[in-house]
Amino acid sequence: MSSGARTDIEAVQAANTALYDAIERGDLEAMADSWMDDRVSVVHPGWPVLNGRAEVLRSYALIMAGTEYIQFILTDVEVSVSGDTALVTCTENILSGGPREEDGSTGPLVGGVVAATNVFRRTHGGEWKVWAHHSSPIIVEEEDAEDSTGPDGPIEPPGPDDP
Repeated sequence: MSSGARTDIEAVQAANTALYDAIERGDLEAMADSWMDDRVSVVHPGWPVLNGRAEVLRSYALIMAGTEYIQFILTDVEVSVSGDTALVTCTENILSGGPREEDGSTGPLVGGVVAATNVFRRTHGGEWKVWAHHSSPIIVEEEDAEDSTGPDGPIEPPGPDDP
């Protein structure tokens, strides 16, 4: 790996972190600055594809307006760079809360896990900007209250001849 490639990977990682930091702070201006100026797209979990800068920024404005608190813990982050395009895949472990309670305390907190792909393009000025973001919920099944395995493997239900 050349030193230039390493620098590009670090720059893309920093741009990716800046995007999530801006969303966590509810800083729409900083979040908007993370995006390319045109031909961008986003897919939020459960939403249709949104195309164009105005639609993308409006979607984030709506999300930020309805979210009192949000924190992203990114795991499984992988970055690859090819020329002026970079791909970041990661798992977004999200903790969010709704509007504050009447007493001023944070509203109920909810956790979620989302698989995300962020595509970045290098601008003429050399900055890495988001070109596309796609996220999809990861279904996490809760374990049954009664564990169906024992120390010797799966527990079989009793047969008709068992006492």
